[in-house]
Amino acid sequence: MDSAVETDGSGEYVPWSEVTPDAARRLLIAAVDAFAERGYHATTTRDIAQRAGMSPAALYIHYKTKEELLHRISRVGHLKALELLSTAADGPGTAADRLDAAVRSFVRWHAAHHTTARVVQYELDALGPEHRTEIVALRRRSDAAVRRILADGVAAGEFDVPDLPGTTLAVLSLCIDVARWFSLTGNRTPDEVGTLYADLVLRMVGAPAARDQK
Repeated sequence: MDSAVETDGSGEYVPWSEVTPDAARRLLIAAVDAFAERGYHATTTRDIAQRAGMSPAALYIHYKTKEELLHRISRVGHLKALELLSTAADGPGTAADRLDAAVRSFVRWHAAHHTTARVVQYELDALGPEHRTEIVALRRRSDAAVRRILADGVAAGEFDVPDLPGTTLAVLSLCIDVARWFSLTGNRTPDEVGTLYADLVLRMVGAPAARDQK
């Protein structure tokens, strides 16, 4: 069952808790690691099965193809992204408050789950046509959530955004790129990167950063 919103009770996402049974989850986690390390096309089903401590034949009990595994990973990840951005867009406060919340949560997820996020965000072209169409539709809904916040800010006189589509793309691209470079051994935590990027995006749209309002 795909819900992509499972938490540990504190509101924090528990990676792959929505994937059952345990063997299917182990294979998915192994596939994420393999795809992130070697790339989708260079990874074989044998590689994935070995990482999961299972036989290649066992993989086909849960997933018909390697592409089906990638689709499951991508779908769960994109549903999580949509949930984060929609929650912020529908939340309380001004447009600036909601944009701050959207960027903080989106960046924090891409940093804390950077290995998964790299596969989710950068292996889209490896999906088959039907699955790719589904994932692109989810991306467009995420885009729409951010664009709605920006449009609300412009209408309220909070933001100076002459190009809504271009600015939406810039904001999302900035957030997503965190998955490419973030390391848990670096100098900043996911929360710190989220705060930094929220401030940068607010300045980008002509609104005071959160720290300037204190």
